[in-house]
Amino acid sequence: TLRKFISDRGKIRARRVTGVTVQEQRKIAKAVKNAREMALLPYTSSAR
Repeated sequence: TLRKFISDRGKIRARRVTGVTVQEQRKIAKAVKNAREMALLPYTSSAR
């Protein structure tokens, strides 16, 4: 799932944190942004 690539604040995790390649990170970022547009993932989390 995409949840493991997103922080608890709703931001996309850095490549050095997740341990993926540059190409994989680009695909993840695109997938997360698509999921956000389709309202499957939040843009930000409300945890404050």
